[in-house]
Amino acid sequence: MKQLIPPVLLKQIQLAINHKRLLKTAISLIEVPSPTLSAGLVANRLSEILKTEDFEVERPIAGWPDSPAVVTRLESGKPGRTLQFDGHLDTVHLPFVPPRFENGFLYGSGSSDMKGGIAAFVEALRVLRETGTLKAGRILLTAHDHHEGPWGDGRQLRALIDKGYVGDGVLLPEYLGDRLPLSGRGAGIFEIKISRKEPPVHEVLRSPNLPDVLGTGVELVSNFSKWHKELSKNSHPYSGSDSVFIGRLESGEIYNQSPQECLINGMRRWITPNSKEVVEKDFRSRLQVLAKSTKTDIEAKFLLQAEAFHIDPDDPLVSTFQAAYTAVTGNPLKVGGKPFVDDGNVFSSRANIAALTHGPQATGAHTINEKVSLDELVRVAQLYVLTAISYCQNHY
Repeated sequence: MKQLIPPVLLKQIQLAINHKRLLKTAISLIEVPSPTLSAGLVANRLSEILKTEDFEVERPIAGWPDSPAVVTRLESGKPGRTLQFDGHLDTVHLPFVPPRFENGFLYGSGSSDMKGGIAAFVEALRVLRETGTLKAGRILLTAHDHHEGPWGDGRQLRALIDKGYVGDGVLLPEYLGDRLPLSGRGAGIFEIKISRKEPPVHEVLRSPNLPDVLGTGVELVSNFSKWHKELSKNSHPYSGSDSVFIGRLESGEIYNQSPQECLINGMRRWITPNSKEVVEKDFRSRLQVLAKSTKTDIEAKFLLQAEAFHIDPDDPLVSTFQAAYTAVTGNPLKVGGKPFVDDGNVFSSRANIAALTHGPQATGAHTINEKVSLDELVRVAQLYVLTAISYCQNHY
């Protein structure tokens, strides 16, 4: 059954969003530096903001005592679904850029990824409480550290999920606003070291039987290029195809030395949920074959970032989100795939709930040029409120 948002409700929520308060919250979070594994101070700041406004706050350690997570709830007092707002407070390890607001845009570290989105979550909580429009169910807000790789490994979110801090569905405010991602690839970062026992030597003094670690690295790159073409045949209409990518190869100290090590880093992505073990086994078997043929030693780390996922298009969170989006913008959001991995992948695989990634259409993520418009923060705050009202109750 098609969901509809009453025009009077839309108008009520639009008037209730406090633009200045939302902007102040975002600036307050951005001005606290929080590189991954060091988000404790900004978690404290978020906790203070919530407590000042009489929200009850929990601070579960969740596997990372340096930066306890932040949890709060908004209860309607009546039975219904639980919608979770989840976001990460940590930022990538780049030079800190303090917040500034100019010509309608908010700049600074985390403005795009994702302190701006978390501020929109907080504003949504305020509006739901102030308007009394949450007629059933509850909101669960969770915020945590340990998201951005390779510094963090996602342990805090996994611990929160394992401890039961999970809703019936979850929204995540990553900087993706042009599609509704119902599918996404899994991803693993690999680190490969090709080595030999013999020490480095001048190239003219090499033994004819000396293993060539750099040549083996080049062969690996060539093999993976062919492998990528094979993988691309396994595709999905939304999320794309399986892939393997090498972004770094490093070896040697000077131009005429036969090196002892070659280091290679890259990504392996896949479209089939719950196939990480099969993917890693295939990856390692290829390295074993190459090591044997080249008489080199090959060691590898395969670091899981997230599993692949597919969301049922008939899930109630999808229909209620689309109803809210249509009310705010005039049209439903096109369905597509998620180009990156985020914590939604973790919720899908570990908690088995629908996890929709939708945030402000911000720019500059993972750079020193992050920015987001206040209009976009207001838009998503409206969307989060309307989705919550509809999702948490069975019907109007």
